[in-house]
Amino acid sequence: MELKKILNPVDGSKHSQRSTEYACELAGLVNAEIILLHCHRRFPVILAEPYFQNAINQIMAESEQLITPFVQILEKHPVKFETRILEGSPGKMIPEAAKIEKIDMIVMGSRGCTDLEGLILGSVTHKVLQRVDCPVLVIK
Repeated sequence: MELKKILNPVDGSKHSQRSTEYACELAGLVNAEIILLHCHRRFPVILAEPYFQNAINQIMAESEQLITPFVQILEKHPVKFETRILEGSPGKMIPEAAKIEKIDMIVMGSRGCTDLEGLILGSVTHKVLQRVDCPVLVIK
């Protein structure tokens, strides 16, 4: 098995930070590219202009702010990477992104920002494990 692309979904949690560090180490060992992914909440559909555009701008600014520390981690390592910010549920969008990007492995945190969503694994991690065909490295 050859690893060319590693998907690293992040949500701002400490588990995500550790998963990005692991993804960097792994990518460096096998000369793989990292796709850093963040999924934000859906854009509101009931707002009219200019409120709709203001809401989009705010959500995108929050997403850019959230991924900045992860980009800084990636920039400290000699690895190729790209970032993706997608709208929608992470449990749905991560598997879709993995398929579209032809990802060889996903490296993600075991839990997200809220520890109440899952007992053993976070709910997003659980959904991803059920929906993808590629290996998933879950970082605690």
